[in-house]
Amino acid sequence: MYRAVRLLARSRRLVRAPGSASAPGLGEAAVLLLRPPDAARMASQNSFRIEFDTFGELKVPNDKYYGAQTVRSTMNFKIGGVTERMPIPVIKAFGILKRAAAEVNQDYGLDSKIAEAIMKAADEVAEGKLNDHFPLVVWQTGSGTQTNMNVNEVISNRAIEMLGGELGSKKPVHPNDHVNKSQSSNDTFPTAMHIAAAIEVHEVLLPGLQKLHDALNAKSKEFAQIIKIGRTHTQDAVPLTLGQEFSGYVQQVKYAMTRIKAAMPRIYELAAGGTAVGTGLNTRIGFAEKVAAKVAALTGLPFVTAPNKFEALAAHDALVELSGAMNTTACSLMKIANDIRFLGSGPRSGLGELILPENEPGSSIMPGKVNPTQCEALTMVAAQVMGNHVAVTVGGSNGHFELNVFKPMMIKNVLHSARLLGDAAVSFTENCVMGIQANTERISKLMSESLMLVTALNPHIGYDKAAKIAKTAHKNGSTLKATAIELGYLTTEQFDEWVKPKDMLGPK
Repeated sequence: MYRAVRLLARSRRLVRAPGSASAPGLGEAAVLLLRPPDAARMASQNSFRIEFDTFGELKVPNDKYYGAQTVRSTMNFKIGGVTERMPIPVIKAFGILKRAAAEVNQDYGLDSKIAEAIMKAADEVAEGKLNDHFPLVVWQTGSGTQTNMNVNEVISNRAIEMLGGELGSKKPVHPNDHVNKSQSSNDTFPTAMHIAAAIEVHEVLLPGLQKLHDALNAKSKEFAQIIKIGRTHTQDAVPLTLGQEFSGYVQQVKYAMTRIKAAMPRIYELAAGGTAVGTGLNTRIGFAEKVAAKVAALTGLPFVTAPNKFEALAAHDALVELSGAMNTTACSLMKIANDIRFLGSGPRSGLGELILPENEPGSSIMPGKVNPTQCEALTMVAAQVMGNHVAVTVGGSNGHFELNVFKPMMIKNVLHSARLLGDAAVSFTENCVMGIQANTERISKLMSESLMLVTALNPHIGYDKAAKIAKTAHKNGSTLKATAIELGYLTTEQFDEWVKPKDMLGPK
């Protein structure tokens, strides 16, 4: 291969690029400079073609629509491998944006044949049909420029193919001049970030939380008449109903959805039209507004142009805010999952007030053991979301001058959190919450043995005497009733009249 490329270089008066590295797996002498190329040329082997960027030539696989800048990025950012690739929701969002921009650019004079080819290719990107052509990792330039160019190259080459042209020729559809017309990576990437985040919230996160909310609410009503002992500081407290306890979980999830929805208006603001630093250089008046309107029409979400493009490029407070709402949601779900697994602990040596669904064997050594695995999964998700929020916070706080350069990392974590929370909420609902049963026998036993029922005596005999009854009963291992009568503080009839758990469930 080396000899073939050397001969090709000699025939075209090419020279080796100083200090250049070859693309991974493409062999030596893959990076070449020439004066100046007319079009892409086929390599000596049929599996590659030669494309160029402003740094020189590179070999590009013939079965891929991306071009030289994408290949160069794979050479320069070998970080993390396949698992660290740019999230597909971002790629799909770019497809939506590029289609909208082409449509608007057509209104401003872009050749209709070129515009329509771009729109068709962009639709394929948005539909996920070209996912295999986006190999770049998150850990690249902080503006996301390489991914923007990856999208531009893929759409350009796919459009060229549709028009019967030669891949890599940049004719008749140029990745910069046509696909990226009136755009910069600095405004397209944050626009794609917001589109992707909004879609993930509406399609995954909110539906998942709503499903969990509804299931918990149904259980709250089902358990409305079951009186149990409450616990504060993990110690016995006064009674409440199991339905009241679950109603707290219902409200937490309701507030979670409210917080997320409250963050969305800033997510709906799009940076498109700000171009390089927010001034809108190389765009037309009205371009930003029209692109936002097209994106809104394509997605069915209320996107608008950002009122201040300088803020939209230089800061990503909207994503930090959304991540913060998801972080709070993670806190709520951690509490709910922990409560449910502790209330279901046992089956014979724990609290055992709840009977949780038995989904799978729980141990490779202890026969018959079943564990609260859905609770464990949800709490692990919550921990991951909290960690994601730390990263998003650091990224959001590091916007310098006219551009934040933590964009790929921030959107990776925001999308990760939204997907995890939404999916985990559904899993927890379907495989745990919906099948929860109340162990009424155990609940009744624990409540009747609780010393904190003595609280009902406060209005009648005072705090100090009630405390004496509780401490003495605990010390002697006797009941509250027997101890109260033995101490001479009240009669059997008075105790039965004043200590009624069903009368301790609310104000009088």
